[in-house]
Amino acid sequence: MGGWALEIGKMALYMTFPVAMFHWFNQPEYFEKWVTDTRRQLYPPENPEHRAQIEKAIRNVRERHDNELMKALEEVEQKEQRGKV
Repeated sequence: MGGWALEIGKMALYMTFPVAMFHWFNQPEYFEKWVTDTRRQLYPPENPEHRAQIEKAIRNVRERHDNELMKALEEVEQKEQRGKV
């Protein structure tokens, strides 16, 4: 087959490759760049206009919900007053 020299060469490659990859990918500059880029992809910087639109939509939903609750409360009060009369 290959002999002992080939086996030693394969073993050296099997041991060197993971160590070299660990060393290469754990450099602080590379890691910091990767973390920064990934964070910007996942959590892009806020757009003030977009934030204002979200807050406006939240206010509209809350107002609509409050109006529905007020209507339901008024109906309950009217039913109670009719029952007392």
